[in-house]
Amino acid sequence: MLDPSADQIRDWSNSVIELMAGYLGDLRDRRVYRHMSSREIRDALDSALPTKGIDFDGLLKVFRDTIIPFSRQNAHPRMFGYVQSPGTPLAAFADLLASVLNANLTVWRSAPAPVELERLTIDWIRQILGFNAGAGGLFVSGGSIANFAAIAAARQAKDYLSGRLRIYASSETHFSIAKAAALLGIGRENVRLVAVDERFRMRLDDLVAKITADLEAGYVPFCVVANAGTVNTGAVDPLAEIREVANRFQLWMHVDGSYGAFAVLAKSARKLFTGIDQADSIALDPHKWLYLPVDVGCVIYREPGIARAAFAHEAEYTRIISEEADEAFAFWDYGPELSRRFRALKVWMLLKGVGLDRLGEAIESNLACARHLESMVRGSDDFEMVAPVELSIFCFRHVPVQLKNESPEAIDAFNERLLVALQRDGSSYLSNATLAGRFALRGCVLNYRTTLRDMEILLDDLRRVARSLPTST
Repeated sequence: MLDPSADQIRDWSNSVIELMAGYLGDLRDRRVYRHMSSREIRDALDSALPTKGIDFDGLLKVFRDTIIPFSRQNAHPRMFGYVQSPGTPLAAFADLLASVLNANLTVWRSAPAPVELERLTIDWIRQILGFNAGAGGLFVSGGSIANFAAIAAARQAKDYLSGRLRIYASSETHFSIAKAAALLGIGRENVRLVAVDERFRMRLDDLVAKITADLEAGYVPFCVVANAGTVNTGAVDPLAEIREVANRFQLWMHVDGSYGAFAVLAKSARKLFTGIDQADSIALDPHKWLYLPVDVGCVIYREPGIARAAFAHEAEYTRIISEEADEAFAFWDYGPELSRRFRALKVWMLLKGVGLDRLGEAIESNLACARHLESMVRGSDDFEMVAPVELSIFCFRHVPVQLKNESPEAIDAFNERLLVALQRDGSSYLSNATLAGRFALRGCVLNYRTTLRDMEILLDDLRRVARSLPTST
């Protein structure tokens, strides 16, 4: 098993491809989610410490009979929970090939062609965003690490080591910003939450007021984090106006575009991202709206030299000897990781194989699905929107006639029960959000398989499941 022959590898691969094709071929007929328990899964697995190996068919049987059915089917067209990519078969092959090569993208000499491919692909992303030619970056595990790297660079740019540093982010900002502040020693308490407007976008007046108050109190404002698609509602902050505030107070402007930034490829959404090219850094997740499998996030720096000053560290065992500038390049100088897998291959294969035009069309289709849901909800007498649709996230709730005169708390409680029942039903899957103190059913369209009909099925599923629920407990 450790060193199979070429014929064995062909046999294994044929079995895997057959399983993959069968799984994807009947994906729409599967339940998105199966109600299960931890004990049920553990009982289906052989827990004995393996002293003797088993054959490949036995391993594949466990995957087919236990892992697949006891998993949430994230590639299903009605998997609307969270911000979940379906992955693509093309990228699955890329991950296989990357693992076969097993390149470690630390420095150029460790993986010459993979490093060049990553640098090329990062430059394509730079061009998609409209950043200046001198910008650069790298792939990381996901948006959380991308945000961490950007905040570290922002602190370096301020060149101020006091514990009185301040970051500004809206109340809708992802918790990874506060987590980065904690890990970097800035402190969660020094992330100032800025109020949002009725569309859940950062309020500029409150941003300016908080910065001004902090300056008067002796704090050191150094970074403002804008959202290009919040995780709750998909709101895009006024990026160009935030850049003006950042310039006024000499702040680093970071954009968390982990979910939404690649929607710049869709013509109907492009104007929302005006000013994104003026950010000092941006976090993106190709494993979200480029439909790639996890894990691949991305951070882009306007001035990579600042990131290098934050992350570069010299040690004899990493010293690069007798190399020209390009060949002396080291990714470890621009982010927190040393060992780095060949994430760039699946990004390159997708962009090169599919092309930006087709990706833009797929994103447009996702946006249209969310707008269709919003239109149906607003035209119904038993659903209501809780937030306007900006990108492809939709927040709404079910209010059947018997609940019309009930309290907001009663409607919240009913929708909580409805969410759990819908997930257990398995035909469609939603997650949840709390907006302005109210519970909301929350969905996100992030799948090239999803159609307008799937949005109609979702509402049908909710109505069907709701009929089996009591309106009060």
